[in-house]
Amino acid sequence: MLVDGAALASWCEEHLGAPPEATLFRAGHLAMVVGLRLRDGREAVVKLRPGSARLAACVRVQRHLFDAGFPCPQPLCDPVPLGDLVATAESLVGGGTQLARDADRAVHIASALARLVALAPACDAVGSLEPPPPWAWPDPHALWPAPDDVDADLNAVAGPEWLDALAAEVRDVLLDGGAASPAVVGHVDFESQNLRWLGTELHCVHDWDNVAALPEPAVAGVCSAMFTATGEPHTEASIDESARFLDAYQAAREWRWSDAELRLAWGAGLWVRAFNAKKSQARGDAHEVGA
Repeated sequence: MLVDGAALASWCEEHLGAPPEATLFRAGHLAMVVGLRLRDGREAVVKLRPGSARLAACVRVQRHLFDAGFPCPQPLCDPVPLGDLVATAESLVGGGTQLARDADRAVHIASALARLVALAPACDAVGSLEPPPPWAWPDPHALWPAPDDVDADLNAVAGPEWLDALAAEVRDVLLDGGAASPAVVGHVDFESQNLRWLGTELHCVHDWDNVAALPEPAVAGVCSAMFTATGEPHTEASIDESARFLDAYQAAREWRWSDAELRLAWGAGLWVRAFNAKKSQARGDAHEVGA
């Protein structure tokens, strides 16, 4: 995923009010991210990826939360085409570290997510956030949704049979339970690597493309399965860590879930794990799946 430097400079001047004078970094996985120092002294991050209808709503959520005092980068413009891609820009927020992996991490990260959900706008105030990211919610029209980072149709990938059967059961739980549960706006890529802290104070939450409108137990459940992920292999949450996260989230929200809500939360966490296992199968990592 490449972008012409002159086109990027022209885009910055038009939409940010100043051209870049230095490139601070380049990175990318599902999108290309470029850190820039603008000629007027500001530092900004420009993110480029294929366009989608939900991007504008994601930026509205981020802007609402920034204005409400939640620690996240300030959006500097709405999604705007840049060549064949769509670009957004936000202020560069540096500093902070990931939390150490200890018993208190579940409490701190769950409390941060609870604060985010409490401050987030109503679902009908930002526009459509559909479809949710595939790891966060199943596709009502297929067993496996289109993967985010594997060039494969997961429905055409053979087995293992137990994983497909598990996914079908969890999918039914989520789609049936979700139909009867009100949705909230939440961040569904709440991995440790997307959060930065100063001690135990939340400094900044990144990666705002991955906002979704889902039942609140499902938002917490998705994050309970991934909150420990640091970017290194095999750092996903254990079942005990997920349980601590869900307990801490309920305590932060001063809300004890019903059995049906707990089923949604654990189902959402299981969906993440099943989806990642199916992607491993598609990549040929059978030892990761137990096939």
